[in-house]
Amino acid sequence: MYVASVRPRERVEGKVPGTVVALGAVSLLTDVSAEMVTAFMPVYLLFTLNMGYAQFGVLDGLYTGATAVLRLVGGHVSDRTHRHKAVAAVGYGLSAVTKLIFPLVGASAFGIGAAMAADRAGKGLRTAPRDALISLATPPDRLGAAFGLHRGMDTVGALLGPLVTFGLMYWIGTVAGPVFAVSACFAAVGLIVLVAFVRENPRPASTGPRLSLRAGPALLREPAYRRLAIGAAVLGLATLSDAFVFILVQKATDAPLHLLPLLPLGTALVFLVAAAPVGRLADRVGRWPVFLGGHVLLLAVYLLLFAPGTGYFGVGAALLLHGLFYAATDGVLSARVSTLVPESLRASGLAVVQTGQALARLVSSVAFGLLLQFAAFGTAVCAAVGSLLVAVVVAWWLNARGTSSAPSTPAAR
Repeated sequence: MYVASVRPRERVEGKVPGTVVALGAVSLLTDVSAEMVTAFMPVYLLFTLNMGYAQFGVLDGLYTGATAVLRLVGGHVSDRTHRHKAVAAVGYGLSAVTKLIFPLVGASAFGIGAAMAADRAGKGLRTAPRDALISLATPPDRLGAAFGLHRGMDTVGALLGPLVTFGLMYWIGTVAGPVFAVSACFAAVGLIVLVAFVRENPRPASTGPRLSLRAGPALLREPAYRRLAIGAAVLGLATLSDAFVFILVQKATDAPLHLLPLLPLGTALVFLVAAAPVGRLADRVGRWPVFLGGHVLLLAVYLLLFAPGTGYFGVGAALLLHGLFYAATDGVLSARVSTLVPESLRASGLAVVQTGQALARLVSSVAFGLLLQFAAFGTAVCAAVGSLLVAVVVAWWLNARGTSSAPSTPAAR
């Protein structure tokens, strides 16, 4: 079993390092940019360009899954060169540039898809190196708190992004150009903060196996890591994208259509409040149980869709549970992975798990888009509930198999 090492003299006990705070500021600004696009796309594609759910599912799946292969590339390159910050900067820069491409492609589905893929490619490159920077700067017993703080700051951006989009739409309507131009500006400022304020130890890590292109398969031979990667991917297959969740909530509750771009705010607000305390809870009681419990909360969101016409109460309940789902899963999974891989393979280890999730969610988006296009609403929701219930049981079974050989400390679970 790989054991993640710690260099105590480089860390301050009991505190979240400044690197984490600086990266949180970068993510805050970048998420304003990203969530502006996320909030704008359902209205733009479905109600302005009049695309069908099947087309939307393909584009949404591409938006989610285009990160997959480049997560591995970003993780491998940053581990091999020990230049996590530089690789992350390339990813942030690519996403910033692509925001300027969106208004140039007009109503072309191919052009929109290509721009989405390029944007998400940037996210794929930066995610694993960024998370590696966080984990390498933080003691293992504080990883949940560190990732919780980072995700909380990231979520401030997720709150502001839809508000900016809503404000622009209120004043100028569904004109694409200004939305994407403002989004690009926020992304550029985030890149500047990364370059200017995030510090990285330039010394190569001395622990763990030698780096190679076979790092991923080598990690997957470790039973605990393999169970985690498979469990996360199985759950990803049954996880609907945020865009579909918000569309379904709006349809099921009969909420006004003009509120659709604001629904991400509810999820983001709950996530902002809950991310840090849930991260600390995961540090104490174990990260995998909290991660799995988050998907039980998502199952409750799907079940709420069977109560149509609940209005604002139904919207509030769904967004509360959806935000808690993210608080219990996003940073918690990265914290759990970080305890299973050595520092020399930290970004690669994170990238393999994240890639499995991204590919699984791509399949989920495409399949659910087709189902929603050609089947009744109730049938589609039943399929979502059934698949997630099966996925939770499978993931629980995978973890139960390894319980007898798992470390006894909560931070290692």
